[in-house]
Amino acid sequence: MDVNLKKVIDERTSRRKYLKTEIEPSTAEALQNYIQEISGKSNLKMQLILNDETVFKGFRKSYGMFSGVRNYITLVGKANDDLQMEKLGYYGEQVVLYATALGLGTCWVGGTFDRTSCKAELSAGESVICVIAVGNVKERMSTKEEFIYTMIHRKAKELEQLYISDTPIPDWFREGMEAVKKAPSAVNRQPVKLTYKENEVTAFVEDIKNQGVALDLGIAKLHFELGAGGGVWDFGNFGKFVRK
Repeated sequence: MDVNLKKVIDERTSRRKYLKTEIEPSTAEALQNYIQEISGKSNLKMQLILNDETVFKGFRKSYGMFSGVRNYITLVGKANDDLQMEKLGYYGEQVVLYATALGLGTCWVGGTFDRTSCKAELSAGESVICVIAVGNVKERMSTKEEFIYTMIHRKAKELEQLYISDTPIPDWFREGMEAVKKAPSAVNRQPVKLTYKENEVTAFVEDIKNQGVALDLGIAKLHFELGAGGGVWDFGNFGKFVRK
């Protein structure tokens, strides 16, 4: 299935209430194949776990934020890769957008799940960094989902707060920034800033040692790349973007 991920950005929103119905086999197969493709391309380990409610069910730290989660994607990391959080964000968000195109709901989940119950297959030195909840959802958000969405987004930053430039920005950069504005981040803190100077673009965060912030950096880089019409990022804080 060929998907224009840029178009899907406008459709994606974090969903926290899932239906009990199983994901259609053909949809699950398409998602599984895409995850394997991205895992091979990125040299990262992602796994689709189906029909397992234990990771969220009864986990007190989820504070009732999620319900009905029975499918999730595990993002596995190793201790010896300084850039893995950013890479997991960049490539994991590709999977999120692809799942959205398949008609599924998704949500990035960092700390509010039970790692000890996670069904991920781990090798020595590996651990589950985070998961992506995925599954069937109603077309419209529930009242509780809408409330959470409103609370999280009430302090969303203006576009001009997300970049630095001493000169007027071109249309392609603005389109990239519009996509960055729609990128998911922990509690919508939007920590990533981009700079534009003489057609050179960089992206940075102030606290790169914070794993969640590093993950947000990777997600934002992907969104900018898609919004700007394509290009290649250097991984790392203050990494440069080369436009196609």
